[in-house]
Amino acid sequence: MAATASSAPFVDASVTTASASAQAPAAKVVHALPVAKRRSRLSWETVGNFFATVVPPLIVVAILLLVWELASSGPKATLPAPSRIWLEARDLIVDPFFVNGPQDIGLGWRILTSLQRVAIGFALAAACGIMLGCLVGQSDWAMRGLDPIFQMLRTVPPLAWLPISLAAFRDSAPSAIFVIFITAIWPIIINTAVGIRNIPQDYRNVAAVLQLNPFEFFRRIMVPAAAPYIFTGLRIGVGLSWLAIVAAEMLTGGVGVGFFIWDAWNSSKLSDIVVALAYIGVVGFILDRAIAALGNFATRGTAAA
Repeated sequence: MAATASSAPFVDASVTTASASAQAPAAKVVHALPVAKRRSRLSWETVGNFFATVVPPLIVVAILLLVWELASSGPKATLPAPSRIWLEARDLIVDPFFVNGPQDIGLGWRILTSLQRVAIGFALAAACGIMLGCLVGQSDWAMRGLDPIFQMLRTVPPLAWLPISLAAFRDSAPSAIFVIFITAIWPIIINTAVGIRNIPQDYRNVAAVLQLNPFEFFRRIMVPAAAPYIFTGLRIGVGLSWLAIVAAEMLTGGVGVGFFIWDAWNSSKLSDIVVALAYIGVVGFILDRAIAALGNFATRGTAAA
């Protein structure tokens, strides 16, 4: 009885060990299957999200083009139909970077010229706007002195600044850049100031405990905390910059996309104008998405830090 009782635990342990070793590969297989299914599910979700994002706008565009084609097919229609636009402006659509002369160039080169001016004016507006916004948001005296002036100047239409800039710079290129600058700076200043004023008091207390100097407080506390507001102002500013350059180039001339639209209107080329408007819309959308992606990256980086 004693031997039987003592051998029972030995038999149970060996059986348990053997069964565990026999089931180990099976356990790995069991755990491997959900991982494969999970990867497959993620891939299908990615494809589904892509189609959910791309397909609905394409359907809406197709419906609008069909309605436009039907509405412009009548004898009293004044606007060209999409099929007619394709026939009359095919070279602008298919080859936007052709060069046939100093003024006979594709829309791609004209848009790049306009984007160069936008880049300079918007960069200046972003640098000055963020600095002034931090000053207004951080100082009560600056808020009281500068905010009423900013609120008054931001209501001035962009093209109203063009005669002043032409009189000051005596050249169309810097005048257009100044119009971009003065148009884009106001939303950047206002949103940055709002973001600075909404910094939690706990962050300021931590900065006081750590005895951060003004530069360290600006770099490590102020800018990261106000980053979502700053990039919101930048998105609004880049959209206004793109609007301002097209309007300014209609009056200042040159080889930009704005002058191309004005020249096409004087030549009664409505198809070219429609194609240019489509290009302007696509480029404006890309600019907005680029600033939004940069803002998401910057905000995620500061949150992780």
